[in-house]
Amino acid sequence: MQTPADPQDRHEYPSHWEADVVLRDGGTARVRPITVDDADRLVSFYEQVSDESKYYRFFAPYPRLSAKDVHRFTHHDFVDRVGLAATIGGEFIATVRYDRIGTDGMPASAPADEAEVAFLVQDAHQGRGVASALLEHIAAVARERGIRRFAAEVLPANSKMIKVFTDAGYTQQRSFEDGVVRLEFDLEPTDRSVAVQRAREQRAEARSVRRLLAPGSVAVIGVGRAPGGVGRSVLGNLRDAGFTGRLHAVNQAFPDDLKEVDGVSAHRSVRDIEGPVDLAVVAVPAEHVPGVVTDCGEHGVQGLVVLASGYAESGQDGRARQRELVRHARTYGMRIIGPNAFGIINTADDVRLNASLAPEMPRPGRIGLFAQSGAIGIALLSRLHRRGGGVTGTTGVSTFVSSGNRADVSGNDVIQYWYDDPDTDVVLMYLESIGNPRKFTRLARRTAAAKPLVVVQGAGSAPQGHAVRATRLPHATVSALLRQAGVIRVDTITELVDAGLLLARQPLPAGPRVAIVGNSESLGLLTYDRCLAEGLRPARPLDLTTGATAADFHRALAGALADDSCDAVVVTAIPTIGEGTVGDAELAEALRSAAEGVPGKPVLVVHVELGGLAEALSAAGRTAPQAPQASQASQASAPPERGDLQRPAERPPTAEAAADRTPAPPTPHPCSRLIPAYPAAERAVRALAEAVKYAQWRREAAEPGKVPEYEDIDEKGTAELIGALLERGEGLTLGVEETCALLGGYGIDVHRALPAPTPEAAAGAARDLGYPVALKATAPHLRHRADLGGVRLDLADEEQLRRAYTELTELFGPPEELRPVVQRMAPRGVDTVVRAVIDPAAGAVLSFGLAGAASQLLGDMAHRLVPVTDRDATSLVRSIRTAPLLFGWRGSTPVDTPALEELLLRVSRLVDDHPEVVAVTLEPVVVARHGLSVLGATVRLAPPPARDDLGPRTLPAY
Repeated sequence: MQTPADPQDRHEYPSHWEADVVLRDGGTARVRPITVDDADRLVSFYEQVSDESKYYRFFAPYPRLSAKDVHRFTHHDFVDRVGLAATIGGEFIATVRYDRIGTDGMPASAPADEAEVAFLVQDAHQGRGVASALLEHIAAVARERGIRRFAAEVLPANSKMIKVFTDAGYTQQRSFEDGVVRLEFDLEPTDRSVAVQRAREQRAEARSVRRLLAPGSVAVIGVGRAPGGVGRSVLGNLRDAGFTGRLHAVNQAFPDDLKEVDGVSAHRSVRDIEGPVDLAVVAVPAEHVPGVVTDCGEHGVQGLVVLASGYAESGQDGRARQRELVRHARTYGMRIIGPNAFGIINTADDVRLNASLAPEMPRPGRIGLFAQSGAIGIALLSRLHRRGGGVTGTTGVSTFVSSGNRADVSGNDVIQYWYDDPDTDVVLMYLESIGNPRKFTRLARRTAAAKPLVVVQGAGSAPQGHAVRATRLPHATVSALLRQAGVIRVDTITELVDAGLLLARQPLPAGPRVAIVGNSESLGLLTYDRCLAEGLRPARPLDLTTGATAADFHRALAGALADDSCDAVVVTAIPTIGEGTVGDAELAEALRSAAEGVPGKPVLVVHVELGGLAEALSAAGRTAPQAPQASQASQASAPPERGDLQRPAERPPTAEAAADRTPAPPTPHPCSRLIPAYPAAERAVRALAEAVKYAQWRREAAEPGKVPEYEDIDEKGTAELIGALLERGEGLTLGVEETCALLGGYGIDVHRALPAPTPEAAAGAARDLGYPVALKATAPHLRHRADLGGVRLDLADEEQLRRAYTELTELFGPPEELRPVVQRMAPRGVDTVVRAVIDPAAGAVLSFGLAGAASQLLGDMAHRLVPVTDRDATSLVRSIRTAPLLFGWRGSTPVDTPALEELLLRVSRLVDDHPEVVAVTLEPVVVARHGLSVLGATVRLAPPPARDDLGPRTLPAY
């Protein structure tokens, strides 16, 4: 049923309102504006709504829509009348609309700022969180159009819709009149509404990943008839892992009479499978993927793992193919791992999923593992699996995700899943890029408060297959911000595994005090030196001599753990030769029994060429059963079948995997603790140092600081000043007077610097300011470069001032090049620099360091995300390497760091309250014994970057 479009109803289509959202059950839907072309869809949608739902919407029996109704509900001006629809497969599953009204309740236009809102959700999709998602989006649209308040009338019996409004977290009023509940609520986000939105986001995204990692049925599409090829290998990996659900092999080239492949039911198409399919592993070439996606979508498949390459990593055509893949899959509400993915693994006993190219199931354990790169994923799985020749005493994996190009499911989604996953204690991530740094740091902070999150972040440019927001922040700054969020940031995958093994099976240390015991004095001293280098506080090593027995180790370790001045113990062990020497198993049991006596302190072992000890420690402490071994039949080579994807370069190192196989050890006593063993002291100590810093962060995060209020801050007046200044145009660097006025609104006083184009002007400025004064050249090549001689200080009178003026002009050129200024002298102190910048990807960042070579040459700057709390400001001042200069280093006078911290808090408040302030630099800030002086300042204004973290929930756009 199509109705003709009225020309006056045709307005520019707001494409930026289109969005994909994750629903409560983990499925996805598309939200978009309703247009005149949607008449047939609207009628079809309405016909599938129950009479009861229609009654709740219209307060009366309303079996069908009239032509007038259809016209009204599809013709919008996208300003005063807006309708949005949630769609799956191109068909409506829910609608929402608002109509702007005046104070009399009648239709109105701006400046009226209230609107009536109403929903209708198809019965089959009620309970999926569709209405809550639509409310977020229609509220964002309304705010954009100047509407500040919604009103809704609901029948008392419509409890579900009342709950949608009341649970949203907005400030609301509720009344009852004429048998109708009237709800009115402000659309300005509140702390509660943001918290509600983020809690819903976490639950929805976690469930969407859970549907991928714990499917009830899996179809592998692209399975060849002969052994070999990616599809056949993945099918074998799934079967050999003991997948507990239903398994299907699919290839359109299968003969009609083929019923099974390797004991798995065979089908020519997903559509031919009886019953639901939760997950499809797509192992066909890229050109065949669109047809597969359509088949999967029509059959109701919930998610895809796309192994095929030839997408964004291959260039511009591939990027277009990848965008279309995501759009196509989301049309059906499906989520995607990949493309160009290595696969996913879940070792849970009730799942046992190995939908990956790894020929062997990892040992079950408590580590969640994420890698964007398939090659790195292979290396990480191999290292965690290996029993000797490296990090030993390994634990196992709970779940593993290798996302490839991460066109859809990303590290953020998987963090949402691991946050409350009871089977995961530690999260290890290898990230080649961070697509949404602002969201990642938010999720990382929340997750790190519950369980360790260890990250290796690539320092180079993002791979071609990754859609990444541009950031202007240096890699070191991003790393510092990750650490602020509680992320354990390491540099290599070796360090990633080292830290993960310690955190997975040992308690967090209560402090940096370390005891060292062992049978080698030299190895103990080496460990002692590494502890000092990592900022730990080691006690002198206790040397047990090479003749130490297992009982000696037990006694020494038990004594160290019982010492209240010890927070962690490192045991060093070297092999001994001779009659009566300690055996590996005996020593391992001695260490374990001693450690169990004081379970609250971590124990690490440094061993030198003692593979037997490492094996014994692992065997005696592992509680998880051995995984079944992969069938080698699937490794045989054979010509590829039609549709079977070939990618031999991505095959795991099967020879190494075969060498790693060991018999399953006996299950130990439930109280046993696995003690990680390391082949080098520096690796053990580095892992321990990271655990110490993380434990300190956890303690501090448990008592977060506060953003203080200052009575002298004029937020309203500053906003008005910024608005007036921005009327001049975008991208405005303020002049001196404007900078001083704007900063003054936040209690930041900048010392006046008066221009001195002539000696007479300099003398006049000095008389106005009062002697002593400073004469400075502000030309770009001389600014903040006292080392070049462009600054003259402590000029006590006019004679000295004129002499200095002459010297500067003779040395550097005429005044019009020098741009000299005169400034009143400030008390002597330490020169520092304070900066704030709004990065489009990471958000607002506050930075601090000492002015001059320390920050410019050595990069000694510390960084915090805005808003900064009082605790953040305190730690920021102390985080730089040159911080001792502020606290009386070598007998110097300590400076007023509380005043410095207050300045940092005021700058943070300024950029947080006014995102139009996109850059602030205060340099130099001279911090004296009492107080400080801001001698130079620059401020840049611009329209603020979009804050998608405050808007409605959406998936990344493609």
